[in-house]
Amino acid sequence: MAKGYWIVRVSIHDRDRYPDYLAAAKPAFEKFGANFIVSGGPFDSMEGTSRDRNVVVEFKDLATAKACYQSPEYQAAKVVRQKCSEADFIIIEG
Repeated sequence: MAKGYWIVRVSIHDRDRYPDYLAAAKPAFEKFGANFIVSGGPFDSMEGTSRDRNVVVEFKDLATAKACYQSPEYQAAKVVRQKCSEADFIIIEG
């Protein structure tokens, strides 16, 4: 069975509040078995536009990746994230 992934590019405009998002999202990540493959780190933007931070999160399958995003736990965390950052966010099967 193919895995499911979140691919998220984030521009953080309030770095002091961003840890609040990570803390709020932790219960959803634990509940759905999120595995962070890439979580920030230096990068080279070769083409197109980029954001401050790039994250790839692996889940056991696409349904689980979607369920995590749609969960009440993550939806509450998303509100926090949107107050301190902007993101491009896709869920993809891989």
